[in-house]
Amino acid sequence: MTAPEFNAVSPQLLRQWDNDHAWHPFTPMSLWADECAPIILRGEGFELIDVDGQHYLDGISSLWCNVHGHAVPAIDRAISAQLQKVAHSTLLGLASEPSIRLARALVERAPAGLTKVFFSDSGATSVEVALKMAYQYHRQKPEGPEDRDTFLCVGQAYHGDTLGTVSVGGIDLFHRCYRQLLFATLSTPSPVATRVPTGHTKETWLAFCFEEVGRLIRENQSRIAGVVLEPIVQGAAGILVHPPGFLRQVRELCTEFDIPLIADEVAVGFGRTGTLFACEHESVNPDFLCLAKGISGGYLPIAATLTTERIYAAFLGHPSQGRTFFHGHTYTGNALGCAAGLASLQLFEENRVLENVQVTSMRIARRLTVLQDHPHVGEVRQKGIMIGIELVRDRDGLIPYEAKLRLGHQVTLAARRRGVILRPLGDVVVLMPAPAMPVELVDRLCDVALECIDEVTANAGRDQ
Repeated sequence: MTAPEFNAVSPQLLRQWDNDHAWHPFTPMSLWADECAPIILRGEGFELIDVDGQHYLDGISSLWCNVHGHAVPAIDRAISAQLQKVAHSTLLGLASEPSIRLARALVERAPAGLTKVFFSDSGATSVEVALKMAYQYHRQKPEGPEDRDTFLCVGQAYHGDTLGTVSVGGIDLFHRCYRQLLFATLSTPSPVATRVPTGHTKETWLAFCFEEVGRLIRENQSRIAGVVLEPIVQGAAGILVHPPGFLRQVRELCTEFDIPLIADEVAVGFGRTGTLFACEHESVNPDFLCLAKGISGGYLPIAATLTTERIYAAFLGHPSQGRTFFHGHTYTGNALGCAAGLASLQLFEENRVLENVQVTSMRIARRLTVLQDHPHVGEVRQKGIMIGIELVRDRDGLIPYEAKLRLGHQVTLAARRRGVILRPLGDVVVLMPAPAMPVELVDRLCDVALECIDEVTANAGRDQ
């Protein structure tokens, strides 16, 4: 098929091809064709435009990765300029100017001590890299090898969909099928108190969570290869916000027992919690910092795992010693992605994006106060511009709706009819505006979300 013939394909035929051939992620495909999801053709600013010309406010920043909007002139120019040179060349045996410059720029902005950058291509691979590095580090560190064979992770964690990251994840709905393929881990309870076990108050449960992570580390210090966690906010678990001090305590325990701390900032990095990196909220310097999503402004699939000189040193030696980190990806350090990342970092400073996050996060908090007494909102969770609104059948008992009703998904469909793209996590409605989204568009996002929550929960009440 020639290019002109492809351009002439009708929206109806595109939809038919989509239904016939495309398998969408995290999607019940048996219902896909009936819902006629928008087929996105282009983007302008903070809107997406489909093949029928309908405009949609991108209320989830294209799955939490878009930072400055779509069709951003500065990023477009950077990619175009790089495209005139070379689109991609390998980092296996070669170096490239864009990847060198982006590595330097990340080190300059990251928490102190993170001086080495290993590029990959997605959030899952950035965490997978950290897991493998930490595991290998213990087997060849200068002070003597140790056979540390497990990782400590946080309950309800999500770190990606590769087998390593699934192993350190804790969302059973996503991962139960693959249990026999996974390696064993230790898990400490997530320090959140929306619902607490019988016999606990919110206060005693949080105290237990703080104590339990310390107990597990102390009792298993000789076998823990690393502690992996999402700093401050657990995204895919439903925007679970950790209490102040938890991250700091984990860092102190890791330091005391010489255990590497792996900070998965794939979702929370690049301004979404109010600081460039979430670790900054508690002045924590991890041993590994995993980045993806917003690293390129949401333009191209690129990721990075940052680590320390101490970790790096354990991989040095004559090639015959076999200390090399034998891991890599074809598109590691892709030149176009790195060019986009450099342009994005410059826009953070030129457009004072973090200041905008402060303004918009306060506006969202104020707008959502109307949900405090909503009979079908169990909790509103927010950190920066990461917001989760949990829908429940009964607020007083935090009794959930039946899963078959798919209330969160119904809110998504109602928002789509109003020209806003949302995506829920079960019955948690997620608002995730881009860090650079102006406050007037954030107001529109809140307007539509509130209206749709009222509509869908009222209809659900009539159906019961």
